[in-house]
Amino acid sequence: MALRAFPVLYAKDVDLVAGFYVRLGFEEHFRMPGEDGAAGFVGLRRDGAELGVTTEASPRILAGVEPGPGPRHELFVYVDDVDATLTQLGETGATVLREPADMPWGERLAFVRDPEGNVVTLAMPAG
Repeated sequence: MALRAFPVLYAKDVDLVAGFYVRLGFEEHFRMPGEDGAAGFVGLRRDGAELGVTTEASPRILAGVEPGPGPRHELFVYVDDVDATLTQLGETGATVLREPADMPWGERLAFVRDPEGNVVTLAMPAG
């Protein structure tokens, strides 16, 4: 078995949050139902990156940890075109936190919220 590591995002609505990341080019490769029949865990892949989305109950059940309120992570996602991706996400109702701007270190960045308020940085090389 190959060793790997990936972030797992806690979500009130697993399908909604996973769908947001599918719009950023991730593909679903694994799904496990939760206790209520809705998605309990969705595994996503994009190129060599992996991402998991699970219910807020998961850390309570598995680790005895209560997930905190508000943004719980920032995910940095490279895209082909920051401006076009931001437009596409805006059309689906995503909240824009910061419009695209070229940074002094040579990247173009924009910031949005995923459906549960977590910060997502969209990035590409500037110019």
